Amino acid sequence: MKRGRSKTLVEARDQRMFERYYYWTEIRRLRFDDAIKKLSEEEFFVSEGRVMQVIRRMIQNGATVDGKQIEKPLFTGFKVKACRQRSSPSPSPMPLFPEFCP
Repeated sequence: MKRGRSKTLVEARDQRMFERYYYWTEIRRLRFDDAIKKLSEEEFFVSEGRVMQVIRRMIQNGATVDGKQIEKPLFTGFKVKACRQRSSPSPSPMPLFPEFCP
C-alpha cells in the first residue's frame, strides 16, 4: 500500500465539497463568504483557503452538480497585486498603505 493521501478519496472529498458549496450558494442562497466559512468550520474541517482553492479549481474544470454548472462568480476571494513604483518623481506623497495602491 502506498503511503500518503489517497487520490481517489481526495477527489471524492473535493466533489462532495463542491456539491455542498452549490447547495449553500445556489439553493439556500447563502452569501459566498458565509458558505465558505460553513464548509470550513462545520462540514469539512479544513481551512477556508483550502475550501476556496477546491471550489475555484472545480469551477475552472467545469464540474457539475446533477448536470448543472455554476457560472464563474464575480467574487472568488481577494487578490493582492503589487504596486509599481513610478520612475518619474511625482508631486503626490507616498501612499500611507502602499499595498493598497490605486
